[in-house]
Amino acid sequence: MKTKEEIRQIAIQTITDEAFAISNLQHAINGDFVKCVELIISSTGRVIVTGIGKSANIASKIVSTLNSTGTPASFMHAADAVHGDLGMIRSDDIILCLSKSGNTPEIKVLVPLLKLSGNKLVAMVGNTDSYLAQQADLILNTTVEREACPNNLAPTSSTTAQLVMGDALAVALLECRGFTPGDFARYHPGGALGKRLYLRVSDIYPNNQKPQVNVSDDIRKVIMEISSKRLGATAVLDNGNLAGVITDGDLRRMLQSHTTVEGMKAAQIMSKNPRTIEAESLVSDALDVMRSNNITQLLVTVDGSYAGVIHLHDILREGII
Repeated sequence: MKTKEEIRQIAIQTITDEAFAISNLQHAINGDFVKCVELIISSTGRVIVTGIGKSANIASKIVSTLNSTGTPASFMHAADAVHGDLGMIRSDDIILCLSKSGNTPEIKVLVPLLKLSGNKLVAMVGNTDSYLAQQADLILNTTVEREACPNNLAPTSSTTAQLVMGDALAVALLECRGFTPGDFARYHPGGALGKRLYLRVSDIYPNNQKPQVNVSDDIRKVIMEISSKRLGATAVLDNGNLAGVITDGDLRRMLQSHTTVEGMKAAQIMSKNPRTIEAESLVSDALDVMRSNNITQLLVTVDGSYAGVIHLHDILREGII
């Protein structure tokens, strides 16, 4: 059994080896890479990504990344391709084939069949002298000096290189398409990520009550309003215009500093110029304002007029944090 320090050093060495492999990839971003991006951008079809073994797993991930960033893609397992899945390929599709060696039996069977269809073939390969590389129209070179595996056998650095090259391709395509956060939100409507990109304050605050008092209201009215509306704060209005805010924290500080509160008015304890957010702002922006100001609620405005309150708990319920 290895010692704790030996185990730690093994992990560090693995990371170091894979980082070295990735850093060398920048030399592989050449004319073929640029042509590949241009080919996909100009295509009206999909990118069919295929591979065998661990390369197939990476191919599946690349497909997910491409689809989520605006490039239509489909996964085809190399072993299944010769058993009917070749039927998914259309004439305007581009085929991206992943293989470390480029010489596996499955690849040698598959490539001639792919070539028969006349589709452009891009090889993401770790051996530029291989059968796959020689048959391909374009090569994305993912050669690594050695695997992070001490026996130089288990796919580690090589699959990491494929993954990073796939990300480089997806991001280059994303940038060339002018893919925006709005586009990203359209493809990711579910979960916290999607909500951060599309959920607006106006989707949440109307579900809350609307606490408000006037500048001339006494402390009893302020306490009752904060307590009954259960948002930890109330807006303070002056002739219908937003004049300030009083939080439960303001009330505690007032009670600590005054022996009597008889006759005290809202205007005397409110915080002027309160932090606000427009109703059409993103909820993620509201969260940023809360965090930067160390507060748990924001007054919401519509065209500058007070409309309600959004609370940190509302954002927590939406699962954005």
